[in-house]
Amino acid sequence: MKVLIVEDDPLHRSYLHEAVCSALPECDTVIEAENGIVGEQLARDHKSAHIVMDLQMTSRNGIEAARTIWKERPDTRILFWSNYSDEAYVRGVSRIVPDGAAYGYVLKSASDERLKLALRSIFVENQCVIDREVRGLQQKSIGRANSFTDSEYEILVDIALGLTDRAIAKRRSLSLRSVQNRLQHLYEKLDVYQAAADDHLDGRFNLRARAVTVAFLRKLLNYSALERAEAELQDWLKEQK
Repeated sequence: MKVLIVEDDPLHRSYLHEAVCSALPECDTVIEAENGIVGEQLARDHKSAHIVMDLQMTSRNGIEAARTIWKERPDTRILFWSNYSDEAYVRGVSRIVPDGAAYGYVLKSASDERLKLALRSIFVENQCVIDREVRGLQQKSIGRANSFTDSEYEILVDIALGLTDRAIAKRRSLSLRSVQNRLQHLYEKLDVYQAAADDHLDGRFNLRARAVTVAFLRKLLNYSALERAEAELQDWLKEQK
């Protein structure tokens, strides 16, 4: 058995290496990657079917790397090992998992025994293992009366960041009419008044966010999720110049 560890922190990589060797005596090869880009290439080169993946990494995060790996090898078993359990990450992982894939989501705060149990359950017994805190977010999201689809969630993020309808359409590769129709449904779900779209700052932002953001953030986003969304928006804006 080969196990690929994708983690940008050297101390965490070392810890995972020891945990893998301890939990999986069947493992004869442990491969290490310092970021998602290297992880994708090593997974391809070694045809590794067993991967432990950090979620937040420089040079390509775990969700992006896992999406590429699963697209090429949907039977790959991936254990996500992360400090984060907010809804943005949970949704990000949930929407890329192939049907029938064995995967896990274990927090770095979990005990050594919990991590080792997850490694054996996923890589040997082909089971899914999700930490209780993460599973609670999944169930809360599913059970919410006014739940949002992934495409709705993305547009709500854009609203929270202050983008206009036209900017959302451009960023999400949608028609202006499609964006406006989706927004109308979202306003009804959020039960908020649609403020006037007073465009400013070269037409990419508007004041509507003042009314919608508060309701949206209370229902979905926490501060760290919004910070990441803001960083992604800045990258997108740079690409438009």
